[in-house]
Amino acid sequence: MLLLFETAAGFALFKVLKEKKLEEAEDLASDFATLEAAQKVVKLKAFSKFENTTEALAAATALVDSKLSKGLKKFLKKHVDEDEKLALLDKKLGSIVQEKLGLNVLWSNQVLELSRGIRSQLTGLISGLAGADLRPMSLGLSHSLSRYKLKFSPDKVDTMIVQAIGLLDDLDKELNTYAMRVREWYGWHFPEMTKIVTDNIQYAKCVVFMGTREKSAGLDFSAILEEEVEGALKAAAQVSMGTDISESDLDNIKDLAHQVIALSEYRGQLFEYLKNRMAAVAPNLTILVGELVGARLIAHAGSLVNLAKQPASTVQILGAEKALFRALKTKHETPKYGLIYHASLIGQSQPKYKGKISRVLAAKCALAIRVDALGDTSDATVGIEARQKVEARLRQLEGKLLGTEAGNSKGKEQPAKYDKARQGATPALATAPKAYNADADAPAEKKVSRRTLRGKPGRVDEAEEEAPKAKKAKKDKKEKAEKAEAAPEENGKADKKEKKKKKKGGDE
Repeated sequence: MLLLFETAAGFALFKVLKEKKLEEAEDLASDFATLEAAQKVVKLKAFSKFENTTEALAAATALVDSKLSKGLKKFLKKHVDEDEKLALLDKKLGSIVQEKLGLNVLWSNQVLELSRGIRSQLTGLISGLAGADLRPMSLGLSHSLSRYKLKFSPDKVDTMIVQAIGLLDDLDKELNTYAMRVREWYGWHFPEMTKIVTDNIQYAKCVVFMGTREKSAGLDFSAILEEEVEGALKAAAQVSMGTDISESDLDNIKDLAHQVIALSEYRGQLFEYLKNRMAAVAPNLTILVGELVGARLIAHAGSLVNLAKQPASTVQILGAEKALFRALKTKHETPKYGLIYHASLIGQSQPKYKGKISRVLAAKCALAIRVDALGDTSDATVGIEARQKVEARLRQLEGKLLGTEAGNSKGKEQPAKYDKARQGATPALATAPKAYNADADAPAEKKVSRRTLRGKPGRVDEAEEEAPKAKKAKKDKKEKAEKAEAAPEENGKADKKEKKKKKKGGDE
């Protein structure tokens, strides 16, 4: 029986001298304790050394994917007979070898134990292979294999996205600053033009094309402005209140306007570059939130892999950290969205549904980011399906609102209740006939007023007889209270009179 063993230096084929040892897998460790003992169990039959690192990497990647490489196929055909058994470590590779080469292949746990013993004494069993040579080969092959597993590609580098979106934001700030300076500077000469031409790029182009306002009457602005705006501009130039400027002033203003136009053109080129790069690096995220929002999320996290490690709740409020910690400190409500707020799906939803849609969109974005960062496919099927689900959720929320406003939340007609009387060929009336009520025909009793009863003897209530007595007692009580209040006042007046009399007597 033969055993195929793969090393970083090449393929080795060992002949198993004691096949019975495979059945006693527990005792194999003692048989490979020393090199002499190992040589009694296995013996090297053939060895195929790799010529370079590229060949070693190709063979290693084929073994990782359980595929039969051309080099291994030639090696097995040359050194393995059809009558001999071949022991392999990989079951899937063994089935391929058995199918394509017609060899008797064996794989089991005992084969794994045997290969572990061979690995411990590998440098001694393979003649001409020193440990100093095998160590750098293994290290170089492991690095190459790791790069292959990561499937490194310059098109998938997200560092360029981070730099591009940062430069794009800086360009927007600079453009706004320069455009405002052009408006303010040229506004001294033609102040009315600021309100007529609202777009900054069109304003700068008009300044370069027109020069002074006196030349506007004989120029054609159709390539820059619309017909109505052009007419308003020429009319305002005739009656402008601006001051005159020299040629040197106009040259400096034109130079600044040229800078604005050049920066705007470069910004357009940079946006196209960013758009293409996002489509290559994160196609699913781009479909969900757009190029700019997706690039800002990646830049905020540092890289696409770092963003893929974040949960959906973090993706939802990414960019609103300051508001989050302020809310936690002051015990207020935490923010519902951060950078993701600028996505088109959230922008088209109603204000009261923005929180719900941002939560749903963040959950789908978290999945899309992980597919972009760690998946093998480059298509955007996950992003398309996720966007459809978010749009369906948005329509569902808006449909609920419409249903409640219409008075029927489900939007379906409610079935009528079953009425046995209305079933059949001639349905009965919808309302049941009322039965005759004899009590309704009884004459009502005539009410008699209290005045009529007062004039008749024997019909006056006892309560009415006691009423005058109660009134009289109440009146007496009131009079007594008034006398009691008046008594102290009279006493006070009498005391004052006595004091005055005594004073007069003393003076005399």
